Amino acid sequence: MARGRPRGAEATRRAILEAAVRGFAEKGFAATSTREIAALAGTNVASIAYHFGGKEGLRTACAGHIVAVMGAVLEQAEAEDLPADPDAARHMLTGLVRRFVAFLLLEPQARPVAGFLLREMAEPSAALDLIYERLFQHVHRRACTLWGVATGGDPRSPAVRLAVFATIGQIAYFNFARPVVERRMAWPGIGPAEAEAIAEAVIRNLEARLDADWKDRR
Repeated sequence: MARGRPRGAEATRRAILEAAVRGFAEKGFAATSTREIAALAGTNVASIAYHFGGKEGLRTACAGHIVAVMGAVLEQAEAEDLPADPDAARHMLTGLVRRFVAFLLLEPQARPVAGFLLREMAEPSAALDLIYERLFQHVHRRACTLWGVATGGDPRSPAVRLAVFATIGQIAYFNFARPVVERRMAWPGIGPAEAEAIAEAVIRNLEARLDADWKDRR
C-alpha cells in the first residue's frame, strides 16, 4: 500500500475505480488481477472486496463510473429543452460534437474510458448492458430527435439512427486512431487548436449531411 496521508473511504473507492478502468482498458478484464488494481490504486486487495464485493462488482462499478463521467460531458445538453426550430436543433447537434471532441481528445481520463468501452464491445458483459441502458441509448435517442427536428426526418427511422451513428463514429475515430492522425497531420500532439480543427471537420461533414437530408424532404 502506498505510504502517505491516509485517504478517506470515498477517495480510496475512487482511486480503485480509476485504477480498474485503466487496468481493464489496457489488459482486459480477465488478464487484470485485483492485486494489480490495488497496487495501481495505492491500497490493498481487501479494499476491493470491502468497497465492491469482488472483481465482478468492481467491473459493474466501473461501468457506473463511466456513465457518470460521460454524463457530466453531456450534462448541459441534457438540461436544455428540445427545440422546435431546425436551426436551434443544428446548433445543439454541433454543440454535442464539440463537447465529445473536447472530452475524447483533451481530457486525460478519456483514453482509459475509451479503452474500457472497446474491451466491453469486443467481449460484451453486464457492464456494457449497464452503459447502454443508462447512457448510450439516451444520448443516441436525443441526437436522433435533434436530427429529426433539423431535417424534418423521422428520428426513429433506420436512416436517421445510422446517420447519428456515423457522426459519432467519426468523432470516436480520432480518439482510437490518435497516433496515426498525429503522424499523418505532422502534429506533435493534439491540443486545443488541433481538437478545434478536428471538431470543425466533423461539423462540416455533419452540416453537409443535414443539408442533404433537408433537401431530400423538401
